[in-house]
Amino acid sequence: MLPECFNFNTAVPECLDSDFKIKEEPVAAPKKGKGSAPRWYISTEELDSLSSYMRGRLTLEKVNISINEVATYADANAHLVACPKKKLSEDTWEKALELRDIAATEAVKGKHFFLEADIKGPGLKLDHTGKAILTVLRHLGRVHETRIGHHRVFILSKQC
Repeated sequence: MLPECFNFNTAVPECLDSDFKIKEEPVAAPKKGKGSAPRWYISTEELDSLSSYMRGRLTLEKVNISINEVATYADANAHLVACPKKKLSEDTWEKALELRDIAATEAVKGKHFFLEADIKGPGLKLDHTGKAILTVLRHLGRVHETRIGHHRVFILSKQC
């Protein structure tokens, strides 16, 4: 005879589905930080509406490429402003402190911005063409220019 623990005739308690509750993993809430910088490209009609002296030899592609670069500069500045000191090297920390001072001013607070000193990419340089592109963007309302201290600050406008 088998011991009682091996007795298969005893009643087995029934398990109901309600006894097993699956715990749902909490989903992380999306961060409330600023999104990426606005990339408000210009259209052919807007470029054609400009005076010929302002437009010069600019093409739609050149201007839209520079808009993309400008937004990249603004994203990099926003990252430096938000980054903690531990993650930055000494020279980038100096720049981050300077950008934080600029970002704290009333004219710039809560907006995407870049400095004239940031302009150094392949699509936008501070040569004659680059200055013409900045003039066009300012005229079309894509950027606003202000001086804070000894810096020339360009603030990106959001699309209406």
